[in-house]
Amino acid sequence: MKKEILKQMLTLSTSALGLVAALAWNEFIQELINQYIKPLIGGASGIISLLIYALLVTALAVIVTYNLTKLIKKS
Repeated sequence: MKKEILKQMLTLSTSALGLVAALAWNEFIQELINQYIKPLIGGASGIISLLIYALLVTALAVIVTYNLTKLIKKS
């Protein structure tokens, strides 16, 4: 029973830290787009900036998932 509780605590802690990391990356990418992409595109950059943001987040998610899958298969 105690081992199961510790295992669950580890899972919850890992999930929570993963969420915090995802939020940090979210803020970083948004700031990157605001500082470097929006000035290049101009005034009507709202939808284009959101598209670039979505593409960056998707690419990051795919890369991380792919690499983690390879790592798990190696083990």
